[in-house]
Amino acid sequence: MAGGRVPHLGVTEPISLSGPTSLDLRQNEELEKYLVAAGLYESRDEALLREEVLGFLDEMVKRWVKQVARSKGFADSIIEGSSAKIFTFGSYRLGVHGPGADIDTLCIGPTMCDRETDFFVTLHDMLREVPDIVELHAVPDSHVPVMKFKLKGISIDLVYAKLNMWQIPEDLDISGDSILQGLDEQTVRSLNGCRVTDQILKLVPNIPAFRTTLRCMKLWAKKRGVYSNVTGFLGGVNWAILAARVCQLYPNACPSMLVQKFFTVYEMWRWPNPVILKPIEEGALGLTIWDPRKNFRDKSHLMPIITPAYPCMNSSYNVSESTLRIMKQEFARGVEVCKEISLYNKDWGPLFETFKFFDTYKHFLQIDISASTIDDMISWRGWVESRLRQLTLKVERFTQGILQCHPNAAEYCDPALAGLHTAFFMGLQPNPRMGPDGPKSADLRPAVNAFKPQVFEWQGRKEGMEMAISRAKKKQLPAWVFPGGVRPERAPRKRPSQEIALPVAAPDGEPERAPKKRPSEEITPAIAGPDGELEENGAPEAKAAKTGDGQTAGGQARGLEPGASADVGPATEEAAAADESPDGMDLTGEELAPPESAPLDQAELDGTAEARNTELETGAGVEDGSGGEELVAAEAPGEVAGEENGSAVGTEGATTAPAAINGHAEAERTEANGDGGVEELEVLHRAHGPCRAGDVSGPRLPDRAGPARGEGSKTGCTETAAHQTEPRQKGQVLMVGAALARRNFAPVLLTFPG
Repeated sequence: MAGGRVPHLGVTEPISLSGPTSLDLRQNEELEKYLVAAGLYESRDEALLREEVLGFLDEMVKRWVKQVARSKGFADSIIEGSSAKIFTFGSYRLGVHGPGADIDTLCIGPTMCDRETDFFVTLHDMLREVPDIVELHAVPDSHVPVMKFKLKGISIDLVYAKLNMWQIPEDLDISGDSILQGLDEQTVRSLNGCRVTDQILKLVPNIPAFRTTLRCMKLWAKKRGVYSNVTGFLGGVNWAILAARVCQLYPNACPSMLVQKFFTVYEMWRWPNPVILKPIEEGALGLTIWDPRKNFRDKSHLMPIITPAYPCMNSSYNVSESTLRIMKQEFARGVEVCKEISLYNKDWGPLFETFKFFDTYKHFLQIDISASTIDDMISWRGWVESRLRQLTLKVERFTQGILQCHPNAAEYCDPALAGLHTAFFMGLQPNPRMGPDGPKSADLRPAVNAFKPQVFEWQGRKEGMEMAISRAKKKQLPAWVFPGGVRPERAPRKRPSQEIALPVAAPDGEPERAPKKRPSEEITPAIAGPDGELEENGAPEAKAAKTGDGQTAGGQARGLEPGASADVGPATEEAAAADESPDGMDLTGEELAPPESAPLDQAELDGTAEARNTELETGAGVEDGSGGEELVAAEAPGEVAGEENGSAVGTEGATTAPAAINGHAEAERTEANGDGGVEELEVLHRAHGPCRAGDVSGPRLPDRAGPARGEGSKTGCTETAAHQTEPRQKGQVLMVGAALARRNFAPVLLTFPG
């Protein structure tokens, strides 16, 4: 309209209305070719199979409702009119699913069908009788109760919502807020998946460009190891909201432009300022919404990404300081790679280069789990994986920020154990913020002792469900964690060249003299001996020489009787040969007071971890996903929690300054348009806008580079810890659980300092 404001989507005006140039269009073609070559689009046959599967499932739930109504003695007229309906959400509803992707489905049923008995019992039994359905698994106690199964090879996640209706019409619209009237919290969460997906599609200016951009970002996140909501990174809905916000800020841009702008926007974002697609509304139903000014726990969220449907929630509450730091580094890397693509017209391959997790770190925590049956393994794996975020938080909390933890989003399985074994890995490195004069030791035992009860006290745990946390150096990693099951060859160490001492010309009348040879400046790291005392590396007291029968010369110090041999598997012997001296830190399976002289000597923390070292963001605690415990990260003296992350947490009372969630933070950036040297000034709004209509105050986003990147170091880690229930004596030798040992797990010996 003439003289008026141009209508726009989102809480702020667009940054730029410019469309693509000819160069942008060429780069966009190359990007789409790359996505096709990467296999991100399913075939026509698979698309038809998905439609067939959804049709079968819709008929199945309709028969289920009639069966429930009949079993409860309802009248024939009610039975005849009773029905249910299947909705889709997630990647399938957004149109960004690929080959082999699962389908997120929602079953909406009438008031006569409850979740506990009718859905998880009656419908579960009906699905079990279908020959084409395999791997049926119910998870009734999850945050959103779900049934998982495969139907004709298509993975299905089915959630249930019971409405206050006797009949479910075929044209049911669930987008209105009135549909939530009188529903319990679990039902609201189940409905929210579909409602959020529909809102996202309504709030983007160009749906095809949004879909292509989101496909790129999901592929990038998976390649770079930051696609996993359960381990503290971001999941599908998080990446969808982030991509949708960039589309709002650049409504006329093509996907190649949007991908580059994505990294620019979020590399400069001042977290914990929230990302929102529309103003947050309180609604008339009184449901709890995300508001750090009123809700104490909302203040601790480090990377708020708010869902656009009422009740608005933070979809990324799992993000921790470690995972946020890693994602910031990846955003900064994306900016640099996209600059190379834009300026030098390079291909898109480097942007999607796979992150080499096991090449980056020198030390790891390895979490091995096993179960007796496949069904038990599915349940046990899901439970342990959901708790791993707590291990990350506890490692950083109990080490007082000395160590940084990087959880690997992937899971690994030993092919020799036929699916009854799964391993998770976490990379460890010292916190660069501690500096060279920082602490030189770290004790992980308190963190593990606090973590293990949370796992083993699960009510659904059965006999045979075991877990062991072990220490793994890079050279001790099993071959099956590497691509193709082949361990890469280690590059030979470069030896310093031997210089030949040449005569030095002397003044007249004096004999020639050879130059003085400087001693090599080798650092001999100190290691912890059996009694926790520091010894020089290579000292005979710190090494156990192997004897012919497998006994070590230091056997008595390690708790072995004279003449006894340790029952150590081949992997343990290899580990012992690779690591001859103890680290000075043991992980125990029960809560033990750490010995005064047995902390981890951090001589091993002086290596290099080639990437992922930036400042550790300190600040607010992270809410426990279980809804009970709240962990608060260690704060530097004199700092207020949240300030380093950009929050404006109040120091008085329980409220947060409105600037923490409202306003426009701006950064001015100049870039050449390429056709005449004219400089275009873009104002980058902090694109979350007001939390409520009319409130637009807030902090500004300064021009700044990405997170500081520096040299890393490798870290100390721990010995294997198995779940033990029997009391332990001083000097006793312990092994991992029998169930793990039966599955050829390396029974690593543990020694308590004596």
